[in-house]
Amino acid sequence: MTTVSGEMPGLSYPEEYLKRLASDLAIKFAGVFGTETVERYVLESYTGLLRTATVKAHLTTNTIRFATDRLTALAQAKGALDSPLPEVLFVCEQNAGRSQMAAALTSALSGAAVHVRSAGSAPAHELNPAVVQAMSEIGLDLSEAFPKPLTDDVVQAADTVITMGCGDACPVYPGKRYLDWDLTDPADLPIEDVRLVRDQIRANVEAMLETLGVESQGLPA
Repeated sequence: MTTVSGEMPGLSYPEEYLKRLASDLAIKFAGVFGTETVERYVLESYTGLLRTATVKAHLTTNTIRFATDRLTALAQAKGALDSPLPEVLFVCEQNAGRSQMAAALTSALSGAAVHVRSAGSAPAHELNPAVVQAMSEIGLDLSEAFPKPLTDDVVQAADTVITMGCGDACPVYPGKRYLDWDLTDPADLPIEDVRLVRDQIRANVEAMLETLGVESQGLPA
């Protein structure tokens, strides 16, 4: 039997760091998930990001973050990990604009009183540069954000799922609140129009926080 501290035979790792990551996460989630589940999540997360990765240097860090977050979400969905904060998932097609802005605004305006994830049904290679600029103008840094594919585990972990242009790609689970925000896709828009989308998302986020009983904290000066 394979132990969490030993070798993990039977899988071929395309990158050596993935083997180390799987071993580290198997220890982190010991008693929650078996080694095989952790291995599978690490490799699925890597291949999911590899399809759209343009800068290989970022793939290591992003795979670690993505695999860890997915396993955390699965543990929350199974009740093996406490989730004291409201869980909100934002989904758009490319996870390069609207859903990224909504996630960053929700985290900032709630004062981290809401746990946020975002994903895309067909993720882009990178965030829209105009979106990054528009968010930077209001003090929010998206330089470490990256498009992520929509996975079943993050939907299961969410209390509220908010879609914006992803069509029927998002799975539906009972007991969750589903909303759809009809927002203009900022792709290929000039920065002036991206700012308008950003401001509409902010208004939507503030209204959502009110329904959750979370007071808006404002943005950095």
